[in-house]
Amino acid sequence: MAAAAASTPQGVAERRGIPAAAFVEDVEAYLRQAGLDVNSALAFLQERLQQYKIVEMKLLAQQRDLQAKIPDIEKCLDIVAALQAKKALGEALIADFELSEGIYSRAKIEDTNSVCLWLGANVMLEYSCDEANALLKKNLENAKASLEVLVADLQFLRDQQTITQVTIARVFNWDVHQRRSKQAVKET
Repeated sequence: MAAAAASTPQGVAERRGIPAAAFVEDVEAYLRQAGLDVNSALAFLQERLQQYKIVEMKLLAQQRDLQAKIPDIEKCLDIVAALQAKKALGEALIADFELSEGIYSRAKIEDTNSVCLWLGANVMLEYSCDEANALLKKNLENAKASLEVLVADLQFLRDQQTITQVTIARVFNWDVHQRRSKQAVKET
């Protein structure tokens, strides 16, 4: 009876803390099983929909952060590669860098074996070019993998929102139908 009243896609109960929405086949059985009246069920479903929207906003913010972080990591990898290439050729690298907003300086970088990487939280560490290259590649892989997981989470979340919206509509329509049926019985 529980399977007839509500079912979740592929039996998934949640994904990374996001609860799966149950698709309601039989509204009457769902309400009876949940022990809710129509108004309580609609209130619960509306609250769940709002929770999904809050989680979606958080995931979208994380996605934007990662999408901004990936090009930065790639740019750092390119810079380390350029430093290594210039060192292999025995040439100096001429670079323009920003000192503060709108103020730039030109530097001549000769025969360097290390680079400083900004790690965040006001921490900068010096790495050899090979170590920096390995660290940046690992960070890039991790960021891309995290982005893939986030995209999958967002898709799952959107599916749950759709299922919840359909369930709200089904419960509401069922209630309207029940009221009309009762009204028709009273009139006859």
